[in-house]
Amino acid sequence: MRARLTDSRSVWIAAVALPLLLLAPALWNGYPLLQWDTGGYLARWYEGYLAPSRSTVFGIYLHAGENSSFWLNLGIQALATLWILQLTLHVLGLARPVRLVAIGLALILTTALPWLASMLLTDIFAGLSVLALYVLVLHGDKTSPLEKCALFAFVAFAAASHSATLAVLLGLCCVGWIVRPFLRLMIPAKGLALGSLTIVAGAMMLLTANFALSGQLAWTPGGYGVAFGRMLQDGFVTRYLHDHCAQQKLKLCPYRDELPATADEFLWGKSMFNTLGRFKGLNDEMGFIVLQSLAEYPAQQAEAALAATAQQLALVATGEGTTGWIPHTYGIIARYVPSELRPMRAAHQQNWELNFTAVNRIHVPVALASILVVAILFGRGLWRRRLDDITLLAGTVTLAFLGNAFVCGVISGPHDRYGARMAWVATFAMLIAAARAFARIGADDLLPL
Repeated sequence: MRARLTDSRSVWIAAVALPLLLLAPALWNGYPLLQWDTGGYLARWYEGYLAPSRSTVFGIYLHAGENSSFWLNLGIQALATLWILQLTLHVLGLARPVRLVAIGLALILTTALPWLASMLLTDIFAGLSVLALYVLVLHGDKTSPLEKCALFAFVAFAAASHSATLAVLLGLCCVGWIVRPFLRLMIPAKGLALGSLTIVAGAMMLLTANFALSGQLAWTPGGYGVAFGRMLQDGFVTRYLHDHCAQQKLKLCPYRDELPATADEFLWGKSMFNTLGRFKGLNDEMGFIVLQSLAEYPAQQAEAALAATAQQLALVATGEGTTGWIPHTYGIIARYVPSELRPMRAAHQQNWELNFTAVNRIHVPVALASILVVAILFGRGLWRRRLDDITLLAGTVTLAFLGNAFVCGVISGPHDRYGARMAWVATFAMLIAAARAFARIGADDLLPL
């Protein structure tokens, strides 16, 4: 009876308190948290053209929440988070409400999860989609038909919301197909096929939204521009221009000795990029330089990619880009959703009262320790040839974290934001492993002597 009462209370805490706690940063702020990129996504509904690295699917999602001051979006994000956490615990046989509450509180207090859930950005879907794909592929037989449909739609939406998320999910599916001949009993073909179809559905969703909003049946542009920025930062662009400007008439040749030191300065600062027409004027040339640089300096490019990936693995701090200085997002809201100006300007973030120094004294060591522990769990399972549920979860999370570091570090350049949006999943996996261990100890204590 006491156990039932405890579980009953825990159900209510999980259903009501956890979503509110997940949104605690936004509730304290008085408004959903904004980021530099938020405005670019929001503008897609209104501007009628495709913008580099800004998903129209996520733009439509933000537009749907405008009349609620975007609290509808945060409510969806909090409930989706609770659902994915609960479902993951359920398929692993750890679905007691009190356990969900304990793990949920641990994640809220020690990881970036509540900050991601409280923000109008694609980042919350990056980690959640990895867990959703894990459940759909490896434990689909433990879910209902309705849950399968919901998981499929969720992963497809997440893939359509950001190209890096799509790349990580695609990479996980590719690894699944590669290792399946050796793990037929662990990786069901039906689940893997269903998981792979979510990537196709996400791609179709994005192409459809792009066509609906812009009239162009095209992929979201900007890939070459982002990769160009990373190569500029690593010195390859300057080297290429010095090596070839005598033979090739490139728009950037007159500026080869004046290029900014960082990608952010070049793409988003006051640089010659603006003078030469930004993405519209330079996209073809940037793509040409990217491809030619890869062909001419392959060894150096591989070394730079390895260094960028390694650097990205260590960057996991919460809050990058979530400051008071986000003029582009403010401008987009003022132009297209002026009714939001007053509540937005009253928020703590817009009054420069948001600081992540104290938060990251906890988040960074917890994230790094979690990543290390999960990698060890995966390695130990491989060494002992014991591929149980925990090993497969640890492997999924480890590969997703490595894939995320490679995709983001190599193409966009290392940033804390890219690591933080995935690191909390490692903490979740570590807590699941601990819960499984304690559950076994408890079961052993109940055995008769």
